[in-house]
Order: sequence, then C-alpha cells, then structure tokens
Amino acid sequence: MNVTSATLGISISPVEVTHISQYGFWLLLGDEELFLPFSEFPWFRDATIGKILHVELPSSNHLYWPDLDIDLAVESILHPEQFPLVSHASA
Repeated sequence: MNVTSATLGISISPVEVTHISQYGFWLLLGDEELFLPFSEFPWFRDATIGKILHVELPSSNHLYWPDLDIDLAVESILHPEQFPLVSHASA
C-alpha cells in the first residue's frame, strides 16, 4: 500500500480556501493564510461556495478562479490599497 501525503493529512495543494464567512474568505497559499474581504474583492460576494473553492495557482504570483473568470495577483491581496477597483461590473 502506498502512503501519500494526503493520507497523512499534509496539504498537497499549493492553494486552498480554508474558511468562508459573511465578511470574506481565507486562502491558504503555501504556509501563509490570506484574508480576502468581500468589501475589497466584491466579485466573490455573490459567488457560490463551490465556485470560490475552485481556485488555481497558474504561477507563484497568480491566482485564477476558472468558474468565475477571476484573475488576481497575490500582491493585490497583500496590498489591495495599491490596486484600486477599476471595474464596476458585478460578479
């Protein structure tokens, strides 16, 4: 029997949504947990849980939610004040 890291309880995903609340959601990226408040990232506010959970990491500084067609630079999560909202389109 092969024992994989998943059976040992070690996350093998480079990115994972760990919690969703009415205020936003937490994203585990490597060993760092980031909070994305809906006030700063309104595109996620009305999204289903399944669509928020389906996140990919195409590169080390690029997150992508294919079901929502949302791309975010990790830097925009760390420093949202440096990335003012320019789109007024709703999710």
